[in-house]
Amino acid sequence: MSDRTFASVVPKVSPHVPGCPQPLMIQAIRDAAIRICEKTLAWRYTPPVFSLLPGVHEYFYPKPPAADAHVMFAAILNGAPMEKLTLEQAIELYPEWADLYSGVDPATIWGDTAFNVFNTDPFNNAQFNQSPTVSLLDTISSAGSEPRSITQLSPDRFIVLPLPDDAPYSLRLFLALKPKRDATGMDSTVLDELEEAITHAALQYLLIMPNVTWSNRELAVYFGKLSLYQTTERRARANLTTARGAVLARFPKIV
Repeated sequence: MSDRTFASVVPKVSPHVPGCPQPLMIQAIRDAAIRICEKTLAWRYTPPVFSLLPGVHEYFYPKPPAADAHVMFAAILNGAPMEKLTLEQAIELYPEWADLYSGVDPATIWGDTAFNVFNTDPFNNAQFNQSPTVSLLDTISSAGSEPRSITQLSPDRFIVLPLPDDAPYSLRLFLALKPKRDATGMDSTVLDELEEAITHAALQYLLIMPNVTWSNRELAVYFGKLSLYQTTERRARANLTTARGAVLARFPKIV
């Protein structure tokens, strides 16, 4: 995906706030983009399928570097949906939780993997830079089984439970993203879609600032209403996608 900078939105903001420094406008645009993405869930992203590691239950969200994961729509493990849990639900269902490598000391998990003898006294006749075959201890997944649930641990990490055993597991995630606080831009397609709502939200913030020459509370209210309408409309559009849903009315059953 290609990115578009927040600075590219400045020409739409600057005529309404004469004298406002450009860095302040970019900051307001970025903050507005974060809020609009949180409310609309319009920046949707599916990372490439990746494999879970035996004995490893905690992972970072695979996502663009300038974005944060805001919502996980679904997690599909080997073609089957995983159960999404809150942290409290996960603790209640899995009170023993999970320990990395089943509690085995990470320094010892390599088992019988051959030691690299390059530049040591014994002659190394292996091909240059050839890696030895990795042999992990079987005990690292002794407390594991097939993962069935997934929960968020922190804004950038998630946990699968129970601990994965040594069977092959492929995970696909469906996420809603938002820009990071230090991002300089975001996905161009999403920014194009949300540009009006972001512009008007940024103007609402800038125009209500006190003790500045461009302050205008009446305009701030006007742009705030525009942004609210556009945000709500973009949220509905994101939910409906390009399909057109039928609206049905049903009379309640009288018992």
